Amino acid sequence: MDSGNKQVKRMGGTMIVLAWLCVLGLLTLLFGNLLDWQYNPNQTFSSRTLDNGIAEIRLLQNRQGHYLANGAINGHAVVFLLDTGASTVSIPQNLAQRIGLKEGSVTRSQTANGMISTYRTRLDSVELGAIKLHNISASINPHMQGSEVLLGMSFLRKLELIQRDGTLTLRQQQP
Repeated sequence: MDSGNKQVKRMGGTMIVLAWLCVLGLLTLLFGNLLDWQYNPNQTFSSRTLDNGIAEIRLLQNRQGHYLANGAINGHAVVFLLDTGASTVSIPQNLAQRIGLKEGSVTRSQTANGMISTYRTRLDSVELGAIKLHNISASINPHMQGSEVLLGMSFLRKLELIQRDGTLTLRQQQP
């Protein structure tokens, strides 16, 4: 009878450990998703085409005051960081290779960290919600870390930008 009692206690202890592991796993998942949302609150965002043919999207600022949003380059899903200080769309080299972009001629680019060499390229399409532009100039940057694409002025200059109360509205006239 004593060995049966030990077995029940051992099983009870195992169940408590499993319950705590489940709780910790759920908390990790919950807080991981919360941190992802705080970093990029625009994983899904308001996107529509108005009756007058204007495509419009609304993005929320993240906690650092930046605008990040999910989009696509040549049909491949990417995360954009909107950067009005960047002349062109700037793509990390590792991401460019993964989505099959070709490196063109070498050019010198001025960054916050000084002059660097980048590669010119053209993007067949860049999509941000209902906004889709074609034949966009870009650069492949071998010095960029991470996987976010800087969405620079080669894309943004074709849009109307309105920033108000932590929301950025982008509008594109349809052709």
